[in-house]
Amino acid sequence: MTEPVLDLRPPVNLVARRAVLFWASRAALGWVVPLVGELLWLLLGGGGAPLTIAIFVTAGVAIAHLLIMPQWRYRVHRWETTDQVVYTQSGWFNQERRIAPVSRIQTVDTERGPLERMFGLANLTVTTASARGPVHIHGLDLDTAQRLAAELAARTQATVGDAT
Repeated sequence: MTEPVLDLRPPVNLVARRAVLFWASRAALGWVVPLVGELLWLLLGGGGAPLTIAIFVTAGVAIAHLLIMPQWRYRVHRWETTDQVVYTQSGWFNQERRIAPVSRIQTVDTERGPLERMFGLANLTVTTASARGPVHIHGLDLDTAQRLAAELAARTQATVGDAT
């Protein structure tokens, strides 16, 4: 009996659509610090025309980042599971596709930070017996993440061997 051939095809599932707003919100929080700092500098220190230009440039870059990044990330980040493997695809300019055999899974974890909880999202981490490290799926709907964690744990338990 021969083993099925696995290829690095694109995984079929997109992350939760709410992840777009989550990623934009998280990025917006990161832009608050430089923009507020520049505004305070302008108001308290009087940076003049060069600082005013810097504020507009920072705001322009921030707006472009907030409009492009979440949509791009949503289109690229994908996942899929089968009875034998977990597929993931991630990255920006350098995209990575990974396959983790279920027989090599050691742990399956879900994580949720405060902002993820606000959006009803969770992240799934599948730790394998691989030097490459764990496989991450970010931006899953909470119910999907919990169901997937339970399914992968059950498949792992049913697989012969000790994942080492």
